[in-house]
Amino acid sequence: MAAQLNTRLRFVRTLTGQEVDRVPFMRVFGGTNHALPSWLEKRPNLSRYMDQLIGFEGTYRGWAIVPANYNLCGLPEDICIEDRGSVRIYRNGIGEIRTWSKDSDYHSGVIEYALKTADDWEKIRPYVVCDVEKRIPRDIDELAEIYKNRDYPLQLTCGGVYGFIRRLAGDENLGYMFYDSPDTVKEIITEYINMLLELWERLCDKIRFDLIESWEDMAYKCGSIISPEHFNEFLAPHYRTIRAFADAHDIPILLVDSDGNTDLLAEWMYAAGVNALYPFESLAGCNPANVRKKLPGMGGIGGLNKDCMAYGKKAMDEELEKAEALIKLGRFIPGPDHMVLSNVTFENYRYFMSRLKDIVMNTKPNQ
Repeated sequence: MAAQLNTRLRFVRTLTGQEVDRVPFMRVFGGTNHALPSWLEKRPNLSRYMDQLIGFEGTYRGWAIVPANYNLCGLPEDICIEDRGSVRIYRNGIGEIRTWSKDSDYHSGVIEYALKTADDWEKIRPYVVCDVEKRIPRDIDELAEIYKNRDYPLQLTCGGVYGFIRRLAGDENLGYMFYDSPDTVKEIITEYINMLLELWERLCDKIRFDLIESWEDMAYKCGSIISPEHFNEFLAPHYRTIRAFADAHDIPILLVDSDGNTDLLAEWMYAAGVNALYPFESLAGCNPANVRKKLPGMGGIGGLNKDCMAYGKKAMDEELEKAEALIKLGRFIPGPDHMVLSNVTFENYRYFMSRLKDIVMNTKPNQ
């Protein structure tokens, strides 16, 4: 390798199967310097320096996001309809009602979805198809200048081919809509993806990107939430459209984020143009080695059970034995398979990440 590799090149070359000296050492889950409240009790400034202390490479999760608006645009402010102290209940501009809690690992949950039937689409549509210029940050030119000299990967964002409408309807309502209102489902997904294509085109005029990431969360412990027939009818055409956009703009990676057991889903995704997947949740039974064997062009990130960090060094050491093997699969960047939870001490988190860093720095992947 004649070129000096940085985090950006290592990320791209690893996931696309090119020669690389080592994989990058990335946070994977959580934002820049993300720290749990309990960690800040002893280290009040940890959220300013944690990434530097641990030695994470890249920025944000390791790869960064341009701060455009990729979801609903122009919604009025949420209204608090009930305050229970530590829990508040809000209604937003399209009628969704959700909770927010300051005392839980996952702070928000939906009580009532906005898209209950096809008739609800018309009140939501204006916030999807609004003027794309409103979605672009006003300081995009300054950001573009900064991104020119970056040494970390940068993504275009998709709120999900499935994930976008799932957020609006919930899995149950959407499951019925596939049968009762298939044309509306197709219209919603198409309107959303068309909006993204226009937005991405504007951003690509100014910035060169390394990946497109799509948030889906369309699997659970037993596999995909939807059938292969529904995937091929409703979703696959749009993944192919996104792949075509990526190819036309020299964006090498189409990365999908989905929790649950994605081993079979990965095959459907791969056939539709997806070439990287994460986080390969351990407790959901994901088997990255099998996926890599079946799908030689599919890259991966994650694969290490985050829960081990709550159970001491022996549990962490046993889990970390997987990391070297994952790297040697090729096209794989090991890391925790989701956000660290509040039952994990900073001391354990730091131990896990320090050991993982040592493995990353001293293991060369197969190509």
